[in-house]
Amino acid sequence: MFRTRLRSALGLMLVAGVAMSSAACGGDDDSAASKDGKVTLVINGLPPATEKATHDRFLANVAEFEKANPNIDIDAREGKMDPQTFPAKLAGGQLEDVFYTYFTDPANLIAKRQVSDISKYTKDFPITSQLKPEVLRVFQDDKGATYGLPYKNYSMGLLYNRDLFKQAGLDPDNPPKTWADVRTAAQKITALGNGVTGYGDYSKSNTGGWHFTTEIYSLGGEVAVNDGGTWKAAFNSPQGKQVLQQLKDMRWTDNSMGQKQLLEWADLLNQMGSGKLGMYLATADNIPTIVNQYKGKYETYGLGPIPDGKGTLGGGEGYMFKAGLSPEKIKAGLKWLTFWFTSADRYEAENKWSSETKQPVGLPEPAIFTGAAAETQAASDKKYANVPQANYAPFTASMATIPVKLEPPNAQQIYATLDVAMQKVLTDKNANVDQLLADAETQANQILASVK
Repeated sequence: MFRTRLRSALGLMLVAGVAMSSAACGGDDDSAASKDGKVTLVINGLPPATEKATHDRFLANVAEFEKANPNIDIDAREGKMDPQTFPAKLAGGQLEDVFYTYFTDPANLIAKRQVSDISKYTKDFPITSQLKPEVLRVFQDDKGATYGLPYKNYSMGLLYNRDLFKQAGLDPDNPPKTWADVRTAAQKITALGNGVTGYGDYSKSNTGGWHFTTEIYSLGGEVAVNDGGTWKAAFNSPQGKQVLQQLKDMRWTDNSMGQKQLLEWADLLNQMGSGKLGMYLATADNIPTIVNQYKGKYETYGLGPIPDGKGTLGGGEGYMFKAGLSPEKIKAGLKWLTFWFTSADRYEAENKWSSETKQPVGLPEPAIFTGAAAETQAASDKKYANVPQANYAPFTASMATIPVKLEPPNAQQIYATLDVAMQKVLTDKNANVDQLLADAETQANQILASVK
């Protein structure tokens, strides 16, 4: 998931430098309908042919949709948002009609009028009214106009090894609720010996700054704030100090984080898969990766809420509509999206297929619906679940009560700066937390000065 977010922020950074008007993105699309009355809709999101199962499933969905909507032809393109090509496609008016974005991108695209307002058409698709308001808001402007629809979302929680919890005398159905609880549990797990580490954290390749952001959010702090139109660093705060000091104490006083440091994305998944790690912060989609790539077992892992629970890092993916689309294309795009993923009823067909092809069903996210749609999804998940949903109950129970915050502006540059502070406290027992935060604050403010 971090790799997805890395592309996300890179894409946002590149898009931000492309100041194009809506006209430059391809003005009104007078060619929406052909002479025979058909609309050809260009979309992306098609998995690559190398991922045969999901590629073929996507095309099967396209065929089913076209059969049900004979006046619409879908031209499906491989790929999602590639930060290397997106700015050029945007500048050249070559974006697909309905295109994939990350949650970090819509605000900038909307502000630059590079996407179409679809608000007056959504009323004809009632399912859109059951999207969670806070999730749909990502694709809206400050007046409530809508420019796209969410597809998936995620939020960070505490991933833990239930077997190690049992061995350490901890209750695997009651994971730590505070960072103080995490520290205590990590000591007990480390005391098992045999190379087991109680708690793991990142500090390399921008992953350290990413986790620092999650941790400061959990304490109610911020990484950056907008002060009268100017972005400023906000992590040199009591919450920021608490994050670094606790990690330093766990590493050097408790020795509950292991000797090996300078870890990046795959390292903690590998440790968790090998049964040598008790806990780390993660999203639900880490679990199938641990199982499939690092030889773990689904029943081994639990997912709890972010400790202290004053906030958590979240994000997700969705689809937006290219600027200048005709009403016919916008309505065709909404028909496609509400058929393919925004319809809660679709979960029945997709979960059945996933179960039959041994894809995981029943992980606690995405959770983009409310009301009857959410109930439909939950019932389908329960019917086809092939992962132990009870293991994620603590996380699921907390989802409605923990605020979800998005990444800061210029996230990857900020993360690289915060990596240094994370590295220092985990590799130098004499690290000065106050100085590390002050130095990072100076660098972060220089980075944020470019944000408009």
